[in-house]
Amino acid sequence: MGNTDAGKRVVRLYTGTDGESHFEDIVIPMEDRGNSGSWSERIKATGMIFRDTDGSHFNDWHAAPRRQFMILLDGDAEIETGDGTKRRLRPGDILLAEDTTGRGHITRDLNSKPRRSIFVTLE
Repeated sequence: MGNTDAGKRVVRLYTGTDGESHFEDIVIPMEDRGNSGSWSERIKATGMIFRDTDGSHFNDWHAAPRRQFMILLDGDAEIETGDGTKRRLRPGDILLAEDTTGRGHITRDLNSKPRRSIFVTLE
């Protein structure tokens, strides 16, 4: 994923009007601040959670417990939505989980490699 000329690319996971989870690619605008690099606007957060899994994690259908960003540091994960779409997340990818209602999604580790991630809670 990473940066684009327009900003930071993020995968949004949300609940549609059908009660199923879906993906949407969004871009968080970034502003060039010269020697300080490019910055986004401040996003208000309520906490941060570090998480490690052993590479065999599988979480069947579940809704996100709250609105939160998940930033993948190491390992690969696959998210499957209610409409059957699957997305592979790799180190550096950012997911905005907003599917707090409905059936939710499935999360699984890939490649039997440990996965490290950070969750930044928004509520």
